[in-house]
Amino acid sequence: MNFKSPLFLLFALVAVFCSSCSTYEKVPYFQDLNQNNITKEDINNFSPLIIQPGDILAISVTSPSEGANLFAYNLNRISGSSGSTDSTTPENAVIGYMVDLNGNINLPYLGQVKVSGLNTTNLTDQLQASLSNYFKKPVVNVRITNFKISVLGDVAKPDVFTIPNERVTIPEALAMAGDLNITAIRQIFLVREVNGKREYIPIDLNSKKLFDSPYYYMKNHDVLVVTPNRSKISNNNTAGFQRVSLIISALSVVALVLVYRKNL
Repeated sequence: MNFKSPLFLLFALVAVFCSSCSTYEKVPYFQDLNQNNITKEDINNFSPLIIQPGDILAISVTSPSEGANLFAYNLNRISGSSGSTDSTTPENAVIGYMVDLNGNINLPYLGQVKVSGLNTTNLTDQLQASLSNYFKKPVVNVRITNFKISVLGDVAKPDVFTIPNERVTIPEALAMAGDLNITAIRQIFLVREVNGKREYIPIDLNSKKLFDSPYYYMKNHDVLVVTPNRSKISNNNTAGFQRVSLIISALSVVALVLVYRKNL
């Protein structure tokens, strides 16, 4: 074979172009999941959110006793349900209780309370017991108001998402971001900060092992990073594919003309 012939160069160009494209085998999620039968398994990897420094807590306390409304003001200001505060709302009402660097918050009646390392259920039980010394039958509600995650990279809608509850999974986060683009690598990274340390965790979306992973449920301030593969050109490859198609078509015409002239 003449390695300098136009036909060989054309075929080589096509081969390189095709090899750079994503293969179907690398695209589907959870490839090792049985597609023909129902699979059941226990959920053993869920754990509630742990309160950390920097979290903002909404705390509501209701009771027949007077004074519990100090906590209620706080929750109302955060919820914004009324659109404005009424005349009985204290001017110095704060928007949530910020957990300080030492893991503490300051509450009416109780003063400084250690909250880091607890989940909202633990803290609810603890506050209910402590406030029973001040109020008759207090009912306490605690939630984290600044639970946010970020999804970056080769997805349809990269963004920072505020989570209204305390449970979100990696597939749910990707769905909120409009899912991965077809050009995205299914090996993504989770960036997580815990106790002053940052972890970079590889996540394989091709395997159903993700469902059993301790990282399947996301934590506050987690970041998902989705990397595009090498075949990504311009805007989701559309413009690039069109240019390459035109180049290949032009080369094909040139090659045919050269071969025709050579055989004359």
